[in-house]
Amino acid sequence: MRTFSILALAATLATASAQVYQGFNYGSVFTNNAPITEQEYERLFNTAKQLQGTSGGFTSARLFTTIQAGTTNSPTEAIAAADATQTKLLLGLFLSSTDEAFNNELTALRSAITQYGQKLVNLVIGISVGSEDLYRISPTGILNKSNPGESPDAVVRRINAVKQALAGTILSGKPVGHVDTWTAYVNSSNSAVIEASDFVGVDAYPYFQNTQANSIENGESLFFDAYNATVAVSGRKPVWITETGWPVSGPTENQAVPNAFPNTPSPSFGVVGSTLSNTPLYDLTCPKDSSSSSSSAGSSTSSSAISSRATGASTTPINRETSATPTLPQGAGSTTGSSGSSPVQNTVPQGSGLTSGPSGSSPVQNTVAPSVATIMTYTTVTTCPVTYTSGSETKTSLATSTVSATSTHGTTLATVATPPSTPPPSTTAGSCPTSLAGDFEFPHLIVPVDKNRPDAALGTSFNGLVTPTVSSLFNFDLPTSLEGKTCSLVFLFPTRDQLQTSNYTLSGTGGLTVERLEGPADSATTFNNQPKVNATVGAIPNLQAGNSYVIRSGSCYAGSRVGYKVSATGSLDFDYFQDFNPAPIGLYVVPC
Repeated sequence: MRTFSILALAATLATASAQVYQGFNYGSVFTNNAPITEQEYERLFNTAKQLQGTSGGFTSARLFTTIQAGTTNSPTEAIAAADATQTKLLLGLFLSSTDEAFNNELTALRSAITQYGQKLVNLVIGISVGSEDLYRISPTGILNKSNPGESPDAVVRRINAVKQALAGTILSGKPVGHVDTWTAYVNSSNSAVIEASDFVGVDAYPYFQNTQANSIENGESLFFDAYNATVAVSGRKPVWITETGWPVSGPTENQAVPNAFPNTPSPSFGVVGSTLSNTPLYDLTCPKDSSSSSSSAGSSTSSSAISSRATGASTTPINRETSATPTLPQGAGSTTGSSGSSPVQNTVPQGSGLTSGPSGSSPVQNTVAPSVATIMTYTTVTTCPVTYTSGSETKTSLATSTVSATSTHGTTLATVATPPSTPPPSTTAGSCPTSLAGDFEFPHLIVPVDKNRPDAALGTSFNGLVTPTVSSLFNFDLPTSLEGKTCSLVFLFPTRDQLQTSNYTLSGTGGLTVERLEGPADSATTFNNQPKVNATVGAIPNLQAGNSYVIRSGSCYAGSRVGYKVSATGSLDFDYFQDFNPAPIGLYVVPC
């Protein structure tokens, strides 16, 4: 979980009835741990509506707890403020805590139903049970000291508890779901959470995706990689973008450079300064052909989407192997923001992204709901939903308009150069290791193409898929540091019981053929416009689990972006999640 002492610009949420929602995430206390009251929530909600350049489009709020800070189980006063300002709400219940604390969340929810009645029905667009609880118990979350978290069984149990609590009430028809990172959802061990949810809330931050080429130019493509990966495993459940963004300040994360706004925490995803104001730190104006209103009639999808516009920025997701060090929510044993800074006045709410201010106050007690949780962020980006048609389905999509950056497909780690048309002599198979114990290169783009749908651009994927009709194209960005070395193209296929964070399906019999292409693919590549084949570089006659295969050994093609095409032979139907976590699976380049 990434927690910051700011209110972050929220993503667009689209319900099954095609309504699009834009707003912010809101914490429950200020940076000095004073509870945010009804009147102060009203100021926040009204400021969000009045942000210059937004045409009043930010009219919804995501909450992380139903409990009013400073009480045991009284309903949050944000509900009364939302009623007064007609702000739509994605209610939240804090999950990673004791059963007693979660029961207090349920008590507050029941009390809110009794207290507000039909008004609550008109305000609530959904209910989120937990936030990034699965991420925090993942190897990456544990490495980043993001605990406490919850197991998928615990998340499912509490989702069902909320549904039972709502049964027979006026909120019984509202969707109940969960919010987590896209990396948690593509882990098949968490699939029960998706099955139990009415919607899938996903957090995606290319800024933190620091094991990939995550410069601002690649932010859009990385974001959609994460979004599409979530959609692919969602089981046709609505996918809502609940957090994303680019910081206004903070450290450089690999190629991701934040904007440089002074007097903000590190990192900060705020959209205004340390004092509440309707003047944003950057231009929030959306393109004229976009509909930024929450009542936009142009969008009709059950999935959420975000549009980005920034002064030199675009949206971004987190990587499975991010080494960023997010902090815990207040109340979970840590403080947020830059160290040594003094708390600001109560004009700056803790955990809200409308404002950016220093923090450093001590955490609240665990008996009170957390003051900061994950934040739906944009910052340096604005939601500008536009409508496009894909087949017979109308969708809402990201309308990107950056000032100093252009979006690119795939990622760039090295100078793009076409490898020589004549392949260099190969060395003996096995000249390089068939493990990832040392240095290795992973594909930065995977694109399936289908000869039965020759003009369909199937987009980027985190899976390698080969069938009698579908091939997958892989791009490798090979750094100049490999100059003069020998590299092996290897395919690793462990047994299913060796996998920790991946999975695969395999049917039929046959193998794989691997061809080097004359150029790289991109997300618009189709079967008909795919790069021409340069040479066949190797094959696996009979693909079997529990084996590591050397496809070719030879030149590393240093400083090049190299494209490979992997196809099935025979009746083989093979679909796997490309993953270098133990045990690695998929296509890699390994230098000697």
